Amino acid sequence: MKTGDLRTPVVFYEYEANSGPLPGETEKQVLYDAWAKVDNVWLKDMEMAKSNGTLSDITLTIRDPQAEFIPTNKHYISIDAPEYMDKRYNVKHVQPDLQNHAFINVIARLVE
Repeated sequence: MKTGDLRTPVVFYEYEANSGPLPGETEKQVLYDAWAKVDNVWLKDMEMAKSNGTLSDITLTIRDPQAEFIPTNKHYISIDAPEYMDKRYNVKHVQPDLQNHAFINVIARLVE
């Protein structure tokens, strides 16, 4: 992994519950912008992903923002690419990239 592999712009958001009686959420604020490498479920992992319900999960690799921003499961992600237009992902898990400590991996699930 090198910085040149990060080709897709992503935005981390925070959402809040709608005011009033209607359910749902609205965007509260943009927390962090980054360039990412986006990986879907690999073909060899497709059957396992189907069986455990993680078929729509993605893995983002971004530069480690250090203390500037720490993604949590309360954050959402939008990906600026035609394949991901109008899709919102919720952060599920964050872990360091063990091969290169300058990056972190963010696993996110599609919000239906």
